[in-house]
Amino acid sequence: MDSGFGYFATHDVVGPGPLALLVEQRGHQALFFTEHTHIQASGAPPVPPEGGALPRKYWHSYDPFTACTAAGVATTRLRVGTGVCLVPQHHPISLAKTVASVDHLTGGRFEFGVGAGWNEPEIRNHGVDPSRRFAVMKEHVEAMRRIWTQDEAEYHGEFVSFDPIWSWPKPSQRPHPPVLIGGTGPRVLDRVLAYGDGWLPNYAPGILDRVRELQRRAADAGRPVEVVIMAAPADPAVLEACEKAGVARVMAWLPSAGLDRLQREMDSFEEALAEMRGV
Repeated sequence: MDSGFGYFATHDVVGPGPLALLVEQRGHQALFFTEHTHIQASGAPPVPPEGGALPRKYWHSYDPFTACTAAGVATTRLRVGTGVCLVPQHHPISLAKTVASVDHLTGGRFEFGVGAGWNEPEIRNHGVDPSRRFAVMKEHVEAMRRIWTQDEAEYHGEFVSFDPIWSWPKPSQRPHPPVLIGGTGPRVLDRVLAYGDGWLPNYAPGILDRVRELQRRAADAGRPVEVVIMAAPADPAVLEACEKAGVARVMAWLPSAGLDRLQREMDSFEEALAEMRGV
């Protein structure tokens, strides 16, 4: 089981490149960046999934693909990714090119964490009905897979439709970067098995039971599925349980803050990893 971090990269704290280099130098394997294209300025304030007031980082964050590119060119081994990209808020032809370009520019080190979003006004501002967002995400991912893997890609669905197109570059990874389905909703495992390469949930009590359920279902289907857990706590017992459950990577969220605080948070997570590993 390897390790990494998730980060709301904003314009007023440690940037993606310097942080990525630090994460790589400290021996971790991945750094993921989150996404919100905007936050509505009127109406009732949105409440984030974790509850409480919405932090300002939600509307001050960099575009995650730009952040991934900066992180990738600053490092040589680090995996970079989205945690998560709000897929329904993008056009799939453009998004397919963006993903392929980042993967190509980083030498095949990109991981595509995807989600349908939770902030309904944000989703509506992109012309998407929030009640159909999961169906939209499915078609977008399916269409992008065709663009990544076919010289002349064509797709016709309810929300996405295009005749044969040419689009390069193709991703460096074959057949394409891993698609990690985010979320912990009741149907998320169905989505992982239908059109994902792995699952990217936030840690919560009971999540490892669902990891084992996913692994059983994947084995029955005769296909490999990777699990990467975000929001992993700095708790050796929890980290050990993740490893025993077959989790491939644990990732802790870093605060959008200055270097001293970031290093303290990294120290805490690393100390828990070391204790778990008996180092």
